[in-house]
Amino acid sequence: MLTWPPLRLMVLGLIGSIGLMPLSHAEEPGAMVDGAGFTLYGTESIKGFDAAKVERDPVCDRSKRPRIAKIEPDEAKPGDKVVITGENFGTKECFHTVTFSAASHLPVAFKFMSDSAIEATVPDAKAGMSFVIIVAGGGSAQSKPVLIKSK
Repeated sequence: MLTWPPLRLMVLGLIGSIGLMPLSHAEEPGAMVDGAGFTLYGTESIKGFDAAKVERDPVCDRSKRPRIAKIEPDEAKPGDKVVITGENFGTKECFHTVTFSAASHLPVAFKFMSDSAIEATVPDAKAGMSFVIIVAGGGSAQSKPVLIKSK
């Protein structure tokens, strides 16, 4: 009966595992470069663009920060509509969202009315004080607290 010493088995296993390793990573885009880190040098760039889409994309004025002046009414129940007035809300395409801090995880239905007015529906939040936060092209703004009444 022929027996293999453990050292021979270990050497054969090592040779077999080295043979299974890929020799190069040529199929991956980019490469590691000393002093520069990972680079995409030599990869194909994006070719062209859709001119019609670029024409339709809104140009948002990021230099004007939005400001909330008041919320009317300042007491409301879930499902009621409130009007948020202020300035620099931007255009409809550049206005992003309305959030109530008491229900920050819930989406808020809103209607963009103008650069200075938004109508929003109070979400199903627990009763108490809540801030109203808006996000527009120029940044975000937070109101003074409003009272959300119980249903």
